[in-house]
Amino acid sequence: MTVPRSLSPLPALLLALSACVSAPAARAPTDTSARARSAAFYGRAPEGLAGADARKLVALFGEPRLDVRESSVRKLQFTNGRCVLDAYLYAPGRRKEAVVAHVDTRLASGADVDQSSCIQSLKGK
Repeated sequence: MTVPRSLSPLPALLLALSACVSAPAARAPTDTSARARSAAFYGRAPEGLAGADARKLVALFGEPRLDVRESSVRKLQFTNGRCVLDAYLYAPGRRKEAVVAHVDTRLASGADVDQSSCIQSLKGK
């Protein structure tokens, strides 16, 4: 493309660059149902523990081995010598009580364990 000397090269450069810009990507439809929002918040917490507060966890598993509080998360750890359960509690909103959003389970050795069998084992301690 030839640009006359009387014209600044800036408009031609901008025109050439604009051809490189792509259109914004279309957004995927979002599911705004309560179930979808709940699944997004609770992440990997099993049914029955998702949304439970600290009092419910203590009622199910007894006093936690660890109770670690940080600015936006609280971690409660329960163990019976065979398996370990770490429950991560987050507040779903301002001035709301923290509830379980994620749970990790493992053997005391650190090896993977079936989550439901660990939970049952801890309930029966």
